[in-house]
Amino acid sequence: MVYSEQQQVSMTSRLDRRDLIKGIGAAGIVGLAGCSGDGGDGGDGGDGGSGDGGDGGRTINMGMLMGVTGGLEQLGPPIRDAASLVPQQINDADAAVSVETQFEDTGTDPTQGVSGAEALVNAGYPMVVGALSSAVTLQTAQNVCIPNEVVQVSPASTTPDLTDLDDNDFVFRTTPGDAQQGAVLARIASERLDASSASVLYLNNAYGSGLADGFAEAFENQFDGTVPAQVSFEAERSSYTSQLDSVLADDPDTFLVVGYPASGVQIFRDFYANYDGDMPVLVADGLQDSALPGDVGQDMSNVSGTAPSGQGPGLETFNSLYSEAFDADPAGQPFIKQAYDAAAALVLANAAAGENAGTAVRDSLRPVTSSGGTEVTADNLVEGVEMAANGEEVNYQGVSGNIEFDENGDLASASYDYFEFSSDGLEVVDSVTPP
Repeated sequence: MVYSEQQQVSMTSRLDRRDLIKGIGAAGIVGLAGCSGDGGDGGDGGDGGSGDGGDGGRTINMGMLMGVTGGLEQLGPPIRDAASLVPQQINDADAAVSVETQFEDTGTDPTQGVSGAEALVNAGYPMVVGALSSAVTLQTAQNVCIPNEVVQVSPASTTPDLTDLDDNDFVFRTTPGDAQQGAVLARIASERLDASSASVLYLNNAYGSGLADGFAEAFENQFDGTVPAQVSFEAERSSYTSQLDSVLADDPDTFLVVGYPASGVQIFRDFYANYDGDMPVLVADGLQDSALPGDVGQDMSNVSGTAPSGQGPGLETFNSLYSEAFDADPAGQPFIKQAYDAAAALVLANAAAGENAGTAVRDSLRPVTSSGGTEVTADNLVEGVEMAANGEEVNYQGVSGNIEFDENGDLASASYDYFEFSSDGLEVVDSVTPP
């Protein structure tokens, strides 16, 4: 079912398989935007109440704050769908613990994102999966979640600004930061593309500028390369010819594009219409979209890129759950594994905390993802949630890899997929680690 923008703004759901499939509809793309369910007011919320369900068990309240329209209208829905698998698993199992969710569409816009975050806080949600865009995550964290002591875990925001954010330990992410990806892209430019010069064309927001700076610093300082130009662009313009002229003026060996498909399609159309289509081009994770070659009208075989890897235990189960629920292949979909991991970690932390209170969830998030205790994966998530609710130690191992947070809420370690485009979409060809 494809919902109107107004319908997508605020929807509440108690998820089970029949509601989920009904919400998908024939298209199988937009997936869970929300269905009718119990307790649409968000339950007891962030006031510390236990959130008892009607069956006498605990109800865990989890908000979902993601951009499924605007700049991320192509990438956002699968990410949201992946996060929705966690409450689906638990509620389908008729466990002693259930999960109630409310979804808010940020429109990939900080102002709309703040309004969505306020709606979740007002409904009593003590924890949120999201946002996706770095700019939206920063604004919602600083203006809403941190002041209201709501835990926020982003599966896709990579800006370095999150690392040093004065967040009182309420902001986490299950994807690596731009400094790591910038270094990986610099390594690829130098070692695989044999480039000694590389320019950068980047979206003018926190994500774009942060990754552009991370790449330039690593390429110059770690690989003795030169960066002739760093050129910003605004989202969703009708032409990017002038920006391409600027980024290619000094004839670099390659250039990096940092942005989202909503702008990337036009950038590459302009590139192929006016420049050497054989020139090697790099893209970052925001452009890991298998539909891009078809939308551009080129095979894009000269374009390659990186995105956070997803090779953890329970991956086969996750892939099966995703394929069954949404009739779609999860391969090549950026950040969907990280979204599942963000939701799973939050639900486990809430179960361990025993209450819908942000501070309690925050204080339980690292213990349920650190070494020690029974290993929990997508394979035994329901059992793990029940164990955590009973006070037993658990150790969540993510489908995207090891989920262990450092003191800043960043992942302690990371690896990246290196992918290439073709007329068939994209293919992951290798795994790369930061230098």
